[in-house]
Order: sequence, then C-alpha cells, then structure tokens
Amino acid sequence: MRIIGLTDKIASMFKKVDKEDLFQYSIPLDKERRIYLKQLSLQICINFISRTISQSDFRIKHGKDFVKDDLHYLLNVKPNWNDNASTFWQRVIYKLIYDNECLIIHTDEDYFLVADHFERVEYAVKEDLFRHVSVKGIDLKRTFPRGQVIYLQYNNQDLSPLIDGLYRDYGELLGYTMTAQLRKAQIRGVVDLETINLKDDKNRELLQDYIDKLYNAFSKRLVALVPQQKGMSLEEQGKSFQGQSVEEIDKVTDGFLSKVAMSLGIPLSLIKGDMADVEKQTRNYMTFCIDPLLKKITDELNRQLFDKNEYLNGWRVDIRRASYSNMFDVATSADKLRAAGIATGNELKDELGLERVDDPMLDKFVLTKNYQEDNSQLEGGENE
Repeated sequence: MRIIGLTDKIASMFKKVDKEDLFQYSIPLDKERRIYLKQLSLQICINFISRTISQSDFRIKHGKDFVKDDLHYLLNVKPNWNDNASTFWQRVIYKLIYDNECLIIHTDEDYFLVADHFERVEYAVKEDLFRHVSVKGIDLKRTFPRGQVIYLQYNNQDLSPLIDGLYRDYGELLGYTMTAQLRKAQIRGVVDLETINLKDDKNRELLQDYIDKLYNAFSKRLVALVPQQKGMSLEEQGKSFQGQSVEEIDKVTDGFLSKVAMSLGIPLSLIKGDMADVEKQTRNYMTFCIDPLLKKITDELNRQLFDKNEYLNGWRVDIRRASYSNMFDVATSADKLRAAGIATGNELKDELGLERVDDPMLDKFVLTKNYQEDNSQLEGGENE
C-alpha cells in the first residue's frame, strides 16, 4: 500500500537529499555567553568593598600619638613605584576576596608589591615558605619566609568554587529564561528543497548563502523582501511565542547577585541603591563586612611591621575606615558624652577620626551643671 500526502513528499525528498548533509546547515546565531552573569556580580560586590576600604586612613600610632614617618607615607601615599595608595589597596582587597588570599612583598627598596602568583609551603613547627612568587609576570626568583611577607587570608574556603557552583544553577535558569525571551516574536520558517543535489559543493554553498541572507534580512531590516530561488522556497511557520518577560531575566540576575552579596556580607539594598533605611543598612555593612576585613589587615600589619618590643611599647597600625556620618551628624551625641563626663575631648576626637590636640583641658572629664552634685568638688559647669 502506498502512503500519499505529506509522508510521500518527505519520503521523496530524502531520496534526493542525504540526511547528514541536510542537518549540517544552520542559521548563523552567535554563541550564547552567560559568563557575564558571574563576572558582573563579582565585579559589583568586590569593587564595592575595595572602594570602601581604599578610602581608609592607615595611621601609625605610638601610644596616644600619631606618627607621620616613612611607613605612614608608604601605606597612605606611595606603596611602590607605579601605584598610589588607593589603587594598591583596591588590588589587595580584590585578590584577597576573589582568590581567598593575598601576598604582599616588602622589597629591599622598602616598597610593597602585590604578588600575582605564588606557592605556599606549609610547615607545622617552623615558618611557612612562599616560592615561585611572580609580580606582573616577572618571577622574583626568591623564596620568602613567612616572617618577611604580609600574607592575608579571607576565609577558610575559596570563594571561587562556591560562586562557580552557584553560577551553574543560576546560569542554567538564566539560559532557559533568555531562550524563552528570544523566542518572543521569533520569525520561523522552513526552506523547501526540491531537486537540489547537496553532494555538489556549489549547491551546498548556494544553500548556506541563501540561509545567511535570509537571516540577515530578517534580523537587521524593518521590512525585508525575500527573493525566491530556483529549487528553494521559504515558508513562514509562526510569528509569535508567549515566553518569559524581560523582568523575569532581571529577577534571575538579581537572585544571583543577592547570593553573592550575602556571602560577602553586603546588604543588597546598598548595591541596588535603595534609599529606604540606608543608614541602618550602611551600619550593618560596615559592621559585618568592612570591619572584619580591616581587622584582618590591621592584625597582619602589626604582626609584620613591628617586633614584640615595639608592639609592647605602644607601636600600632590604626586603620580609620571611611565614615558614613560626619561630625555635624553626631554633634548632639558628642556634646552629651562630653557634658556627662563619659568621654574627654581627645577621646571624642579619636572616635571622629580627628587628631588629638595637646591641650590639657581636652584630656579632662568635664560635667555640666545638670550632672553635678557638688560644684565645689568637680570642674566645669555653670556658676550661679
């Protein structure tokens, strides 16, 4: 019994066209690249942190006094020949968070360099060693003991594998969402092949050229006219498809960004620029994200830049982070602390990030009349 109709037409087509030859032709679509989802999220979060810390002031303290010496100049102005302090600390924070560790070399010329690559050899009862250290592609050809370098670790587990695992899940979801969105208002068609011999190289080139021209005409022109070719005809199959909206793509992207920000301790509302309760969110960001990083850096700098005797004699590195409020915002609170005798003037100046003043009056506790019991025994206050 002979099958007629559409089946017969298909059967007759495949008598003339080899299946393997037929399926090698395709519309020249660009390869989908969704790696930007991961890179963009990491860049946003890490740069957000590095910009905050790069605004910090690295102070050298001896007791209660701030000392402006060569070390202060290195940490705040010129760490090495090519970087200013802001650029240098941004690079340190980026490598610390992304690579989970950062190695800073203190050169013989008294400069600081950030290592691009290195190998750490760990020991249990003696100093670790750092070898194969390279900076900007140049191998320093030297092994550094732990006591001669500044080595920072962000956490116990690399951030990169965690982000990669998270990206695989969200990358697939984003891919499905983007594919559905791209199919909206998609022009679909089939090319009918009659008696074309695809074994011939010239015919194959003509067919692929015809498909390329069709795709370019439909994708780049508002109005496209398609000429019919001998032995080839185009039939449109559909004009629209109800897929996901653009907002759905944004939701997937924001979902991935929120997970990355959460892992770093950054409130998502700050990254997105939301103005609701921004002061509280900023305080949380400083407390749970910036302050722990600065504590790691402070401890390591104190460990490496001062020996035991210097540290016990009061030498310190004191990092003053960027403040999210100015002195005018806290003027009333500072006045109450001073008036109630809770803090001296110089202590308040320390908390505000200002340098102390050599004035004995600012080192005394002063009470106003409202807080006094006996004006004759306490200094300050109002006289009747």
